[in-house]
Amino acid sequence: MPSPLIRRAGALSVMCGLVLDACGKRMPSVGIGSKNFAEELLLGEMYARLLEHAGLPVQRKLNLGGTNIAMASIMRGEIDIYPEYTGTALLTQLKRAPLHNRAVVYQTVKREYRDRYHLTWLDPAPMNDTQALATTTQTAQRLHLFSLSDCARLAPQLRLGAVPEFTDRPDGLPGLQKAYGGFHFASIKLFDIGLKYAALRQGEVDVVVAFGTDGQIDAYHFVVLNDDKHFFPPYQVAPVVRADALAKFPIIAPTLNPLAPHLTDATMRHLNWRVDGNHEEPADVAAGFLASIGLVPR
Repeated sequence: MPSPLIRRAGALSVMCGLVLDACGKRMPSVGIGSKNFAEELLLGEMYARLLEHAGLPVQRKLNLGGTNIAMASIMRGEIDIYPEYTGTALLTQLKRAPLHNRAVVYQTVKREYRDRYHLTWLDPAPMNDTQALATTTQTAQRLHLFSLSDCARLAPQLRLGAVPEFTDRPDGLPGLQKAYGGFHFASIKLFDIGLKYAALRQGEVDVVVAFGTDGQIDAYHFVVLNDDKHFFPPYQVAPVVRADALAKFPIIAPTLNPLAPHLTDATMRHLNWRVDGNHEEPADVAAGFLASIGLVPR
């Protein structure tokens, strides 16, 4: 027979388990998702840590995949929050024509996501992970290649390195050809997103499709071509949240919104490079950054 002390300990364990179960039912966790690249992993981890610091239980479901997978997950209720880009929402999800005013794009996607999907966009960051074209300093100086107008004109002597969707998207090559004229490259090579800059550095291509907050831009001193006709739509990032999660946990918005002003192009390039270039863990980079700006304790 167990001793009275052991029986009491066992009874206490059962009671604790019941309390935890009850607490779990009263306060379910908030599901945080992300897409499958460094910037999204960083942002998802920041959201998770901020909410944990505010006292909410969090379940991380990061590295889900592309936009379609993340969107399907939040619509099914498998996650409650993930970072999304205004330009991606406008073009890929809503199938709208490109717009170029930041405020108009944000208000459009915020309204449409609320009405169609019962999803809420929180405050957007000033950073702009827009599409761009980039080249090396040497190529830019040799060819006087500094703007998209220059690139449109010089394209017949340039080799483009692109990610697959760039050749088909309305804000990609077809749109550039329509907006600028030209852009008929000598050749186009398609690369996985992580390999395009290596191809540029190794001289396999002359120009690559870039994104505004890529860490490699500053690390390798690449020249981002000036969008002198303002063709590319803005890609500001913001948390997208299920309306029922906001109703259940009203602290979500005032907890996550203070992060937005700190996410500038320069900041995200630096943080992305720490993950992509220095191979640091996104969770460690996110934690250090949040502490450095005073949103969580060190």
